[in-house]
Amino acid sequence: MEMIDLLAPRLREWATEPDTIGVIIRGSGNRAFSAGGDIRELYYSICQYGSGENPYAGSFFAREYELDHLIHTYPKPVICWGRGIVLGGGVGLMAGASHRVVTPSTKMAMPEIGIGFLPDVGGSWFLRRMPGRAGLFLALTGAPWNAADALYCGMADYHLLDEGYDGLCSVLAAEHWSGRTSDDRATVSRLLAGLASLPTEASRVRTHLDHINSLVAGDDIHEIGERLRSASSEDAWLDSALDGFRLGSPTAAALIFELWQRVPRLGLADVLRLEYWVALGCTARHDFAEGVRALLIDRDRTPHWEPAKLDEVTRDLVIDHFRERVHPHPLAHLREPAGDRPLATTDT
Repeated sequence: MEMIDLLAPRLREWATEPDTIGVIIRGSGNRAFSAGGDIRELYYSICQYGSGENPYAGSFFAREYELDHLIHTYPKPVICWGRGIVLGGGVGLMAGASHRVVTPSTKMAMPEIGIGFLPDVGGSWFLRRMPGRAGLFLALTGAPWNAADALYCGMADYHLLDEGYDGLCSVLAAEHWSGRTSDDRATVSRLLAGLASLPTEASRVRTHLDHINSLVAGDDIHEIGERLRSASSEDAWLDSALDGFRLGSPTAAALIFELWQRVPRLGLADVLRLEYWVALGCTARHDFAEGVRALLIDRDRTPHWEPAKLDEVTRDLVIDHFRERVHPHPLAHLREPAGDRPLATTDT
């Protein structure tokens, strides 16, 4: 929450400051851009408020999603230096930047199914826009993406070397800027293209896309779940992804698929409003707190999901996660980004 409250007002200030040409967002140090939201604090708030109204969670998700929306709609160039680990909420910060940079060390993922949660921060929107059903597969398995995957899936625009940040800053500082957004964005694109290189590691998603599409084909999450549970692979990445589904929360899997089916004709702002309800629904139910406990609090890595099997997840349980829990909606004021278009079909 503290970082969100530092970032948002500064970004709004720079958006109207005449001498600010654009913004670069990067993580401190070399290990990560962002490992995601502080789910420990959310866990402690759930312990405090139980299944009732949770003011901390309501405020956190509202401010986080509003910050993500601000980046998507920012009136000036935003460069995101996505070096190292980029997980969950970090992907949300990166997704909306106008110029998204990955490096050889980039490792991205939306691993929320492993903690009984959903790929939020607009994940239901940008995962739906990946090639084929890659986004659904990545959401259901929590599988990581490398730099080549990010480029292929439309989650990054340029690949630079890990040590290339200082060089980027040098060429930005030496450039002449017009102060006109369209011209300056084109200039940033030209400079980044001049520094870019090809990833040395292949895209796993691209290599396995046909198999991925067959695994998660259809309109029945139970059939998809059975395929993912029974499948095997000699490829280490695919095999690990399948394990991610098997070990994940069955309720989260059902929620991910429900969102997948609901969002094709929704714009980003509507998706963020929908994810807000589901996020609050997760904080009011068992699996999210249990997943965080097992991963980060007790660290026993043996979450006890309720229900324990996908076949036991009822329709009523899924729908209850979408229930409107506060009025008015704290994100009611968000507007769709310019140029955002709903998907034309229910499956792309």
